[in-house]
Amino acid sequence: MKRPNKDTAMEPNTLPLRDITVIDAATMLAAPWSAAFLADYGANVIKVEHPEKGDTGRAYGKQKNGVGLLWKSMARNKRCITLNLGKPEGQEIFKKLAAKADVVIENYRPGTLEKWNIGYEQLAAVNPSLVMLRTTGFGQTGPYASRGGFGTVAEAMSGFASINGAKGGPPTLPGLALADGVCGIFGALSVMIALHERNNNPERRGQSIDISLYEPLMRLVEPHILSFDQLGLIAERVGNASVSVAPRNAYVTKDGTWVALSGAAQPIAANVFKAVGRPELIEDERFCNNAARMKNVEELDAIIGGWIRERDWQEVQRVFSECGAVIGPMYTMDQLFEDNHYKIRESFVSVEDEELGSVRMPNVVAKFSRTPGKVMTAGAPKGKHNEEVYSGMLGIPPAELARLHDKGVV
Repeated sequence: MKRPNKDTAMEPNTLPLRDITVIDAATMLAAPWSAAFLADYGANVIKVEHPEKGDTGRAYGKQKNGVGLLWKSMARNKRCITLNLGKPEGQEIFKKLAAKADVVIENYRPGTLEKWNIGYEQLAAVNPSLVMLRTTGFGQTGPYASRGGFGTVAEAMSGFASINGAKGGPPTLPGLALADGVCGIFGALSVMIALHERNNNPERRGQSIDISLYEPLMRLVEPHILSFDQLGLIAERVGNASVSVAPRNAYVTKDGTWVALSGAAQPIAANVFKAVGRPELIEDERFCNNAARMKNVEELDAIIGGWIRERDWQEVQRVFSECGAVIGPMYTMDQLFEDNHYKIRESFVSVEDEELGSVRMPNVVAKFSRTPGKVMTAGAPKGKHNEEVYSGMLGIPPAELARLHDKGVV
């Protein structure tokens, strides 16, 4: 759908998704991330929040001066409006928004939007071309469908936590919103697939997309799933090592720098052996191929770890680079901003923000050669774009908008 007039600061120009309008009615992380990934490439994303409560994602994580920091990236490039979906007038306005949209993204428990008369079938009645992404903890079907779900539970019940952690230690949850992030990516991909199908469908029919938090993570742990299915093996925790390839581990240098090393391909493993001064190991029956190396991984780690431990990081880096081996330092957050490679590639972008001044955040990930994405604005204050969207997009007169505001609808 054609983008309505909006702030020049957010003008998409030639961004590839500039003609796609997305209504982001979700909260927290996974589903809003799907919308954010689309907004990075110019999709006209309208973020819907409760007039009083706002999106719970605003309060997630660290804050500065009462302003949520993650929100600035999570809601970047989005126009923020307020709308009470629990009120009949709010539901009618939501239908009008959906009628002008290509995509609606939501993450309410199954049946909630239907109760409010704005479920997929009701919205498709006013816009048959609509694609709706429905992100929930356990999906729209099955005995767990009505359960609430967060990424933490998905990380546990997907099998991920069982394979993550120190050898001999307990199952370990990740220290970041892994399930939400992975689900957000799958959600954005699913939306684009549905839009592609719609645009190649003579009837231009939309469809609903049912995605859970736990199933995307299962794609990450699928080597262990297949190993159990075919071999009856239950994966054990191996810390920084791998159950699939060797060498692969974390080691510490003489000057205390932690480094990560991988020899996942046979030629690279040979280069690692050259780097540590043991080129003959690639012919040794204990280490001549990956299967042999996996059987003798502790001995292999002792050889590699011992060599690294006797040298400073700069020497380790130089030797590995000269030998064509793969190794890298385990960066802390401050070191990310110091790496010149990241600066040259513009891996981070500074965005001016009315609440925090300049905010640095990860840049658009995939760098298109002809129609690159762009971070144009940071996450806006609640309701900042009410007048722009309601008056400019829906044609609601100022007096009517004021009445809706006084009634708590917007």
